[in-house]
Amino acid sequence: MVHDALIAAAARSRGDDEFWSLPVVGETYDGALNDMNGFHVRPEHVEAALAGASSTVAEGGVGGGTGAICHELKGGIGTASRRLDPSMGGWTLGVLVQANYGRRELLRIDGVPVGRAIGRGELPSAWDQLDSVGRGPARSGADGGSIIVIVATDAPLLPHQCARLAQRPALGLGRMGSFASNSSGDLFLAFASGNRGVSAGGGESDLRLTNTVSMVVDGQIDPLFEATVEATEEAIVNALLAAETMTGRDGITAHALPHDRLREVMERYGRLQAHR
Repeated sequence: MVHDALIAAAARSRGDDEFWSLPVVGETYDGALNDMNGFHVRPEHVEAALAGASSTVAEGGVGGGTGAICHELKGGIGTASRRLDPSMGGWTLGVLVQANYGRRELLRIDGVPVGRAIGRGELPSAWDQLDSVGRGPARSGADGGSIIVIVATDAPLLPHQCARLAQRPALGLGRMGSFASNSSGDLFLAFASGNRGVSAGGGESDLRLTNTVSMVVDGQIDPLFEATVEATEEAIVNALLAAETMTGRDGITAHALPHDRLREVMERYGRLQAHR
């Protein structure tokens, strides 16, 4: 139903009844805060979202990240990017995450054990509240969450290189404290626009016999790998920092990461200069 609405809305936006697309759809479990079986999202909501699409990406508890819980704090959408030095190609790489995973005590930011410093005794976990409303630990609690990571770059990469790039967000997740638990449905996708002209006129109507593409030499791809790891880590932090405390279904509350306490912890470990 949503798939049909996406296709119809895209066609109408182009004024072309024959336009067709195949969207990629993913999800992360948000059943602690969200009445996910209520089917509250209707085709008109999808159409409104497409009509209001912008190049400016909102972060925090928005869109698919509305009900997200990350390291037992309020999670959601986060973004970050890196621009390579001109000597390394000068390309830009961006990462978007829907962060909805992880245990509190494992949370690390820039190597600092933030989750142990700001524990459940200070900020209760939304997952711990499920028993009090008779719902129990859905999806294995904090270990049952997931994350979606989208990596985009304007570097000229071939499909197999995009597949390699899509493996690197796992390293950024590891820095944050994820170990990809058994029931975690982590999803990483990567695409590159450096060969944008390849698909022009593609399909059955394309009369060309061959086409020319370019690619980053494998021996020079490391800076893009490094940028992916760094941007993934930062995007998750940005999701946590942008999120606001939310009370969802049954009064379950996911608390936002308090900025003042985070600064105190980071200063204690020498990551920030203390205020004078």
